Amino acid sequence: MYNKYIKLVIAAAILVWATFQFIESNIMNGISLVLLAGIFVLFYFKNEFILLAFWQLRKQNFAGADKWLNYIKNPSTALVSKQEGYYNFLKGIMLSQTNITQAEKFFKKALKLGLNMKHDIAMAKLQLAGIALTKRRKREATTLINEAKKLDTQGVLTEQIKMLKQQMKKV
Repeated sequence: MYNKYIKLVIAAAILVWATFQFIESNIMNGISLVLLAGIFVLFYFKNEFILLAFWQLRKQNFAGADKWLNYIKNPSTALVSKQEGYYNFLKGIMLSQTNITQAEKFFKKALKLGLNMKHDIAMAKLQLAGIALTKRRKREATTLINEAKKLDTQGVLTEQIKMLKQQMKKV
């Protein structure tokens, strides 16, 4: 995995090349090169491996998503901080199937680094509440469920919140 700044250097070099194409009156070549540079800038802010992992996750292919995430060797140097948050969020989802202690660390790190959308933050807090409930930390689970309920403005997670509240009554 490349350092995140290499993508910007490549984009700058392509923009210089596009400028020379504009100077030489090759307008279509220049426009094409500007669009190509835009792709590298896009991949600076939206990492291609995380996009592919989300795509695999949407298809319910957890092994494929984990494969794409494993291509990112050093997330702190390869990703912008928000993307590193999503990396940890996805790793937490992958590990929540097998190792909840590791998943809890990844979810907490994702919340610390930050996630862009409120429903992603609510989902991470709901996952942490489920983990806290399995570890018999009822007070922590209650606060996390309430925070997730406040963040879920669109009502996407209401079913999961109800299920967790029912499980909390059993504990």
